[in-house]
Amino acid sequence: MKTICVIGLGYIGLPTAVLFAMKGFQVFGFDINESIVENINSCKSHINEKDLDVSLKEVVQKNFLMAKTNPSKADVYIIAVPTPHYLKNNGMYYPDISMIIDAINSISPLLKKDDLIILESTSPVGTTEKIYKLILENTELNFDQIDIAYCPERVLPGNIFSELRKNDRVIGGITRKSSEKAKELYSYICEGQFFITNPNTAEMVKLSENAFRDVNIAFANELSLICNSINVNVNELINLSNRHPRVNILKPGCGVGGHCIAIDPWFIASQFPNQTPLIQTARNVNTNKTLWVTTKIKKLIKIFLGNHSRLPVIGCLGLTYKPNINDLRESPALKIIQNLISEKFEILLADPNIKEYENIVLNDFNKVIENSDLVFILVAHREFDVIKFDNEKIFNFSEI
Repeated sequence: MKTICVIGLGYIGLPTAVLFAMKGFQVFGFDINESIVENINSCKSHINEKDLDVSLKEVVQKNFLMAKTNPSKADVYIIAVPTPHYLKNNGMYYPDISMIIDAINSISPLLKKDDLIILESTSPVGTTEKIYKLILENTELNFDQIDIAYCPERVLPGNIFSELRKNDRVIGGITRKSSEKAKELYSYICEGQFFITNPNTAEMVKLSENAFRDVNIAFANELSLICNSINVNVNELINLSNRHPRVNILKPGCGVGGHCIAIDPWFIASQFPNQTPLIQTARNVNTNKTLWVTTKIKKLIKIFLGNHSRLPVIGCLGLTYKPNINDLRESPALKIIQNLISEKFEILLADPNIKEYENIVLNDFNKVIENSDLVFILVAHREFDVIKFDNEKIFNFSEI
């Protein structure tokens, strides 16, 4: 296993490719986005991750990592492409594994005996077995001549580079040999423990972890709705409740975002709709919390209109899906802002991690506060900690 081809150079693929390149592997990165490929080969990362830029520059300049717009022949293929979702008329979201299938089809002509294929993309249960059968159909290789394993990541955006090295990994190989080969490979970059299981279990582990978190956040968000109706401070309630030695309630917010927690529970629910009432309810609670916050903001705007003869200038602080990152995927804050923009309100935006959104240049948050009639904090970025709430025009929806 001397050469590695990483397919998909996004939030997981690029850091993974850099880590293996740092260990002396010859790594080829494949992405269909030409600007991403060009930037990587120019030592520029399109991902804002701690320590990634310096390491990327080092491995590219040493020719250990090269990005391309087509896959290269290798000993190992790591698939880290997105798994989008789509909405059906039954109100449920379903996973779209077409990018995974495209990745398999693109590497099939390159595969040879004893190659190792690792799927890291979040996948519905049964995907690893499906691509195994697809490879056997696409090639002349026998079932014992190819090794395939599912090995999901479990990382925190903003700290991905470090957590890829330190976190435990679950490995679900088609065979024990496949699992052991994947374990040997990851041992070069991972300091955590390895746990070997079958592919279906490994796929379900990834989905269950994020569904668990979604359910727990939904409980906090539901508490916040109750507290709002009875004039109780939800954060004080949670802090006092968490004094119990076996209670750990999470913080509420204006919804749930990101490509994992906001999406993965639907991968379970869509496959097992009759067995997942709790998971589906949690998803709906967290989705509806964003709508609830949007309604609250519009009520405050209506109050302003009752006292003034003009529309207010609205300041929104925070666009990302969680604090201190630049990731906009499934961001509830962004959905709130998009709703306000669609209704033609005058909006001023600030986010210390984002320079521009859809040709709207973001401002310094102090300028937004100064030039806005109403200010809504939607994401608790650390830079906003200095904001004083003695100003009656500022409302904090980041922990409500």
